[in-house]
Amino acid sequence: MSEEQLKGWNHLPEVPLKTSPFFIWPLNPVEMAKWVWNSWFLITEKLIILGIAVLCYIWLLPPLEAMQSFELGWIVQIYARNIVLTLLVAGSLHLWFYTYSAQGQKLKFDPRPLMVNGKQFTLGGQVRDNMFWTLGTGVLIWTVFEVIMLWALANGHMRLITFEANPVWFVAIFLLIPIWESFYFYVIHRALHFPFLYKHVHSLHHRNVNVGPWSGMSMHPVEQFIFLGSVFVHLLVGAHPLHILFHLQYYFLTAITTHTGFQGLLVNDKSRLALGTFHHQMHHRYFECNYGSLEIPWDKWFGSFHDGTVKANERMQERRKRIMGR
Repeated sequence: MSEEQLKGWNHLPEVPLKTSPFFIWPLNPVEMAKWVWNSWFLITEKLIILGIAVLCYIWLLPPLEAMQSFELGWIVQIYARNIVLTLLVAGSLHLWFYTYSAQGQKLKFDPRPLMVNGKQFTLGGQVRDNMFWTLGTGVLIWTVFEVIMLWALANGHMRLITFEANPVWFVAIFLLIPIWESFYFYVIHRALHFPFLYKHVHSLHHRNVNVGPWSGMSMHPVEQFIFLGSVFVHLLVGAHPLHILFHLQYYFLTAITTHTGFQGLLVNDKSRLALGTFHHQMHHRYFECNYGSLEIPWDKWFGSFHDGTVKANERMQERRKRIMGR
């Protein structure tokens, strides 16, 4: 870590932050293999969510034939499952980090507590506001999109991909979904910072200058619609029901886990699960930087990358002045 550190933060990771080695020349196969390994194994968000998707597919999803028509029974079943998943993931993380403060301030980026009150928040408080938008419209839109995609698969309106027929492509889709998310998220997120969309849509999410687990999917319904709409790429490339489950759960649940405000979950003083990223935490505080993720270095290519160093912070401040000047 640099001797000269950013001020105002409780915890700083090792800086400068590194982007994916897949876009650094000359290519380093060892670093590339490490990046993939650390992204997926041994205990990671991706692998846990894939496990959740598999369990949901086995126990909590009707057969395709039953989803050929829009019937209330199976739709309510999916909606109830998504509500429960959201409550379990966001609720347990909030209890761990904030209600019981199980690891105190350790690995917490922002030293400030979540806001208890505030006129800018729906229902008057940050957590109540975040829960309202996440559970009220977020889970509903997630469910609607899942129902549409499963109905399309059941009726042959999109290509059904099975492991038996195409094992390589079946597995590859799981690996490609996070990469697609990195591309898709940068494009829509950058657009949401255009003045009109920011004022009327994205500013709701940015009420959360300091984030908690319920902040991740606390968005205007228009933004939730756009964000979760990434799943419609499968209309072009095809899917298995398991891909649809994983895709939407990955988008929704990692939005929760990466907004915990903590770099990771500590058990017996050891980091057991990587969660929040300082890269995105800085976006919530500084606004005009780090629109994308570290998987694809869009911010580096377009001059909006903040790598966590003091020099990058100075560049970011100058960039903000230019933007505000316009």
